Amino acid sequence: STEQTIAKNLRELRKSKHMTQTEVAQKAKISTNHYAKIERGEVIATITTLERIIKSLGAKSSDVLPF
Repeated sequence: STEQTIAKNLRELRKSKHMTQTEVAQKAKISTNHYAKIERGEVIATITTLERIIKSLGAKSSDVLPF
């Protein structure tokens, strides 16, 4: 699914940047728990949240989104 692809891309990107889930969550102004659920594909992030997460990873949307 799209959610699972985004989740996998976020996880791989975060690990490649040597960041913890907490670091990403803090930069994106969301809770670590919420970020962890997004990264596991359990919840779908809003566009606004996804934008903040991608920016906090220093990435582009094309690095994460499968479309």
